Formats: sequence, structure tokens, C-alpha cells
Amino acid sequence: MARLLLRALAAAGLAPETASTLRTRDPDGTRHAALREAGQDEAARLTALWRADPPRLWFTYHVYYKAPDWTGPRVAAALGIPYVVAEGSRAGKRAHGPHALGHAGAEAALDAASLILVMNRRDRPALEAARPKGQVLADLPPFLDPADWPLAPRRAQLAGPLRLLAVAMMRPGDKLASYRLLAKTLGRLGDLAWTLDVAGDGPAAAEVAAALAPFGGRVRRHGALPAPTLARLYAEADLLVWPAVNEAYGMVLLEAQAQGCPVVAGGYGGVPDVVRDGLTGRITAPGDAGALAGAIRDLAADPAARAALAAAALAFAREERSLARAAARLRDTLGACLA
Repeated sequence: MARLLLRALAAAGLAPETASTLRTRDPDGTRHAALREAGQDEAARLTALWRADPPRLWFTYHVYYKAPDWTGPRVAAALGIPYVVAEGSRAGKRAHGPHALGHAGAEAALDAASLILVMNRRDRPALEAARPKGQVLADLPPFLDPADWPLAPRRAQLAGPLRLLAVAMMRPGDKLASYRLLAKTLGRLGDLAWTLDVAGDGPAAAEVAAALAPFGGRVRRHGALPAPTLARLYAEADLLVWPAVNEAYGMVLLEAQAQGCPVVAGGYGGVPDVVRDGLTGRITAPGDAGALAGAIRDLAADPAARAALAAAALAFAREERSLARAAARLRDTLGACLA
């Protein structure tokens, strides 16, 4: 998404430049103090570099308690330019504990923003509740660049097992929880004929394999795949199925729809913003394997409904959620901020 935002800013005519390569993400909260010092040093360096010819604004992507922005607010204040955040997240429960310093840094950065672009509906209530006077919150739905996903030949609906697909990294935590919930879902499909292709790899690959082992040869694992191969899998599948445990929104859900593959997903976080329930796929209650299985069975029995979802998904991902549409939103919102 960070790379896509750079492209969209360029397409909006704003000539973005990467200001810093400092990474402030601290997963376990042990390095926030050192990262704060590094971020402040970086701010001093950039302020001195740009004092005579400052940029028009500072743009930071994804500020939250594990990755506070120690640099941008200081540079923006020193140079008198707007400070903008895309996908900012407030988490009051992190005010104490190992991430207390990261939480404080993230809160200070979000307080300093002239504009926050909201990319996940789950973030909006906390952002609204703590919004300083004059700060603007504007929606920027997740998007993709159709040029990255040339259309692969779409497989015609044929008699035979329903072709399901899952695409995700295999790592401990929410991704592994999603795979385990997927296995529970498959176990509730009863006598429905299906196959599952799985694209992805990572440190939890053995645990994922164990969760899916009871289904034998119906599950085909492909490992990590390049985009052209992945596009073919999307185009050949009847449904992308993903429980999406604690997903912010899920880029693969957009990628699948960009190949005309409808999605059945759990309704965590911003997932309902990238899959239109009943139009481009089905959204079910978070964590409910039975509801996921029910949605799959319903669509398996209704090829016409799947075809309608596929057509709508293709248009939604390639038009409404395109890089060009995001660039237009950025041009409008950032133009107003600059003015």
C-alpha cells in the first residue's frame, strides 16, 4: 500500500519524494526510546536540509502505537508545512505497558496532523473522538493499480468440484488463526464437492499444513507465487475464501476481485470496505466458521449468483478501487489542505 500511495500521489501531480528510510516499527516495545532519538535526529537533519527550500507538505503512511512517527511532525512544525497521515490508528488500551512510549508518540503525531486519510473504518470512531479542532478526516478507501494485475483468462463455470482459493502469508498470530478458522470452515461443508488452492508461505507453514492435512488431496499448496501466476489462480477460482481474522482490509481481497473472483470473507475491520456484501462477494460475522461455510454452500448451489458477483467484483476493483480513482481523491483532499 505504501508503494501504491507513492504512485497515486504522483498520478495526482504532487511529485512525492521519499524523505527518509528510517523504520520506527517496534513489534515488542523494547526499542521505542532508541527509535525516538533516531527519529528526532532525522528530523533535525531534514529540517536543516530543507530550511531554504521546504517541501509543500509531509505525508506519512500508517501511524500507530507500534510505528509512531517521531520525525514528520517535527519537520512539518519547523518548516511551517501541513502534516498529513494516511491510515492513522489510535489505541487507548496501549497507553500503559511495553508500548506506552510508542502510543504517546503516535498520539502526538496524530494530534499534529492537519489531515488524516481514513483507510480502515475500524479506525474512524477513535479518530473522531480525539480529533483536535480544525483537523480534517477524509476517507481514502484501499485501492490497487489494475496495471499490476493484467486480466488473466477467466475459467468458465464447469460441472465438478467448487474451486476455492486462499492467499495469505503463513505466520504466527492472526494469519495462522485465519488458516485454522478456514480449516474449521472446510470441515463444515458436509458433502459439498470442493478443492482448495493455497498460495502463501512463511514461518507458520508447518502449522498451516497440519491444520489442512485432514482434507488430503483436496488441498493443493503452491507456496509463495509471483503476481502473474497468482493472477491465474484468482481467475481460475470460483471463490476466494478467507476468514480475515483482524485484517485491516486485505489487499488480496481486492486482487481477487480484479480478476473477477468473488470473495467470501469474515467481516473484521475494514474488510467490508473492500468487499461489497451481496454485490461482489459475501461478508459473514467475524470468527464464525459456520456462517462462512453457509455462504460457500449457498453460492455453490447458485452459479448464476456467482457469475453476477464475479462481474460486479471485476468492475468494482478495476474502476471504483483503481489507482486513478485514488489519485483523484488525493488531488482533491490534499489540494484543499495545501490551499
